[in-house]
Amino acid sequence: MSTTIILADDHAVVRDGLRYILEAQSDLTVVGDAADGRQTLLLVERLRPDVAILDIAMPKLNGIETARQICRIHPSTQIVMLSIYSTEEHVARALQAGARGYVLKESAGFEVVNAVRAVHSGHHYLSQKLSDQLIDDYLHQVMTFGETSPLDRLSPREKEVLQLVVEGKSSAEIAAELSLSIKTIETYRSRIFHKLDIGDLPGLVKFAIQHGLTTLD
Repeated sequence: MSTTIILADDHAVVRDGLRYILEAQSDLTVVGDAADGRQTLLLVERLRPDVAILDIAMPKLNGIETARQICRIHPSTQIVMLSIYSTEEHVARALQAGARGYVLKESAGFEVVNAVRAVHSGHHYLSQKLSDQLIDDYLHQVMTFGETSPLDRLSPREKEVLQLVVEGKSSAEIAAELSLSIKTIETYRSRIFHKLDIGDLPGLVKFAIQHGLTTLD
């Protein structure tokens, strides 16, 4: 029986390329694709795929938070994170959010098929350039020293609001997107600046880029 897959990346050329590679395999079928995190969640709920391949830096809801919510709404969907980031923090955050695979975009062409098959079989898969020692060292840091990223100070909802803020959305637009009141969004915004000890919007945008919540494009 074919393994069903959905693709999530905000660049159509990446989705098309991955679809071509995956569907060249007789045991893999791409059943849908999405350009942002929220659209991805709707697809997962509707299609119930075996595997979701997520870009780590997507609009509206980034790959980390999308993975976290997929694990909640449909835990049998295994997740492969696709990323340009090879830092300890990004890899560990993806694994902690529920991803079982982490593939660097630079090597996705020849590794994505192996990653899909591995996670669907219940195994983990990391790009060959990512050493097991890197992950072991980072997780040891987590257990030894506790908080490892300023993002850990934020609640899941605050992370959602943060991403939408740095994408240029107004409080009214964010309120509509999340079905909350404008006053509630303003409260979240205030908490975010306070918890991260950041004083202005440019600083918040810089922080979001550094931590993979958004990109410059």
